[in-house]
Amino acid sequence: MELVGEFFGTAVLILLGDGVVAGVLLEKSKAKDSGWITITTAWALAVCFGVLVAKALGSPGAHLNPAVTLSVCIQTGDFSIFLPYSLAQISGAALGATLVYLHYLPHWKETKDSGTILAVFSTSPAIKHTLSNVISEGLGTFILIIGIHAIFSPFNGGATGVVGTGFVGLLVWAIGFSLGGTTGYAINPARDLGPRIAHWLLPIPNKGNSNWKYAWLPVVIPLVGAAIAAVAIRWGIG
Repeated sequence: MELVGEFFGTAVLILLGDGVVAGVLLEKSKAKDSGWITITTAWALAVCFGVLVAKALGSPGAHLNPAVTLSVCIQTGDFSIFLPYSLAQISGAALGATLVYLHYLPHWKETKDSGTILAVFSTSPAIKHTLSNVISEGLGTFILIIGIHAIFSPFNGGATGVVGTGFVGLLVWAIGFSLGGTTGYAINPARDLGPRIAHWLLPIPNKGNSNWKYAWLPVVIPLVGAAIAAVAIRWGIG
């Protein structure tokens, strides 16, 4: 049941998250040009509802993110869930992106810029500078993991249920506002890789290449940032 929850929770996350990007960017959308505040707010809400769906369908941890799963594995010393959870999350993300494609079906033909179309599905840097992009994705994910730990820490009262989920959404909202403008804050390998695969496979009019040259960064670096945070939590800050 945990994998079912991770799959469908991540699908909802991407449907709502990539969906808002499509609404803001695609031609003839009524939400076109509504901006970064719209995108970051909807992504925060997407996290909340993705988590709630995952929990309701049998995944009490509701990771929705291989970086979160890796951090849990490091903190517990049990890595058995990492691969199956990650595969469920990436597959769910691909499904969510496919649903976005279907939902906005007539708008792809109206949108002529291939870069805009790719931006609906996956992240890219505002300025291509590998070191800075690595720092951005690593730091964003580090703050995500530390923030989640703080939200559920008994020292802060140990938030639970919908309240805890809401605070995680607020955390993602803050990361988007503060740190997201550089790379689009993937901070989640599934969020970037699953939709990028969907972009690569789907018959989307006017699409270009899927920018696989950059694709390693939003997959690998969030895992590195999460690992550093998890080590700090387990052997450092407690």
